[in-house]
Amino acid sequence: MFTGIVEELGTLEVREDGADSAVLRIRARKTLDGVALGDSISVNGVCLTVTGVQGDADGTSVWSTDVMAETLRRSSLGATGVGDAVNLERAVTAETRLGGHIVQGHVDGVGTVVSRTPGDQWEVVRIAVPVELARYVVEKGSITVDGVSLTVSALADEPEPWFEVSLIPTTLRETTLGARTPGSPVNLEVDVIAKYVERLLGARR
Repeated sequence: MFTGIVEELGTLEVREDGADSAVLRIRARKTLDGVALGDSISVNGVCLTVTGVQGDADGTSVWSTDVMAETLRRSSLGATGVGDAVNLERAVTAETRLGGHIVQGHVDGVGTVVSRTPGDQWEVVRIAVPVELARYVVEKGSITVDGVSLTVSALADEPEPWFEVSLIPTTLRETTLGARTPGSPVNLEVDVIAKYVERLLGARR
């Protein structure tokens, strides 16, 4: 489980594609503190398992993870290439502050950046959301975009569903969302509580 508070930007150093999977090697520094083999790290909102770590003299390390074809197909990781920056967050512990919201690292779908409107110290970003996910998005509710916990500031269902989020300077500077241009794909995870509520209400009908 994660909170959607990105700890650092890592860099995809190596990508080895197989027939039905890929091995990613990602350079990081802070995110690997206290991490052991088998631990989970969120990469652009996708929960991945650490399979290897190799340290370098500059204080950074490159960690490895295996990604299955299903994950590559259902998330933007399928289009992530060598040299790309990625949002990284370690799994929470019992002592972690829940600064964002409950994030599972299970991507529900891929949205598309529609527009960016700069403000004085922030930017409003509009994101097109898949029709099947739109019902889980509510104004002032939480949503995870590329692993970043954000609050929905506006939304609409017609002509095509979209929502907006307001990005503060820290988010623009310290996550990949600062560089996402119109047309860019982004991983979306809706609030898991909404999905459980829908399932429970459906079972009572």
